[in-house]
This record gives sequence, C-alpha cells and structure tokens, in this order.
Amino acid sequence: MDTSDIISLMVLTPERTVCQKMVSKVSLPGTLGRFMVLKNHAPLISSLGEGRIIYVSDSVEGNIDIAGGFVEIADNKVIVCAEL
Repeated sequence: MDTSDIISLMVLTPERTVCQKMVSKVSLPGTLGRFMVLKNHAPLISSLGEGRIIYVSDSVEGNIDIAGGFVEIADNKVIVCAEL
C-alpha cells in the first residue's frame, strides 16, 4: 500500500474493538446514503444506518456489517462507534 494514501480505521462497539487497520479507503452506510472516505477527507460527524462498512487494506477488500451507529472523521482517522 502506498503510505501516502493511508488513513486509520477503528470500529468500536460498546463491548470491544472490532477493527483497527490502516486502509486506503472506507465506504460507510450513512443514514442519508452511502459515502466514501479517502485521505484528507473534510472533518465530519455522521450517523450511520444498518449496512456494511467496506474498506480496502493492502489492496484487499474487507467488510463489517453494522446495525447502526456514528462515525467521526478528522485528521485522516475514521472512528466508528457501532452496534453489530
């Protein structure tokens, strides 16, 4: 992975940390529609609906199904608080 395009992804639940990875992009199920986060995304706090978080790490796609939650995006960090 090109280190110039890396962002930090952390997915948390009330019980545990589900995912902590360096990724090149993340697609999230916002309550108003799906949106993608790339490096240098503008700061944002958003609610998330039921759906799938899709991310790419080392050219391999991964995903996590969530029932809803919130996301904070700032300084190339994506922090998701979700219910699974």
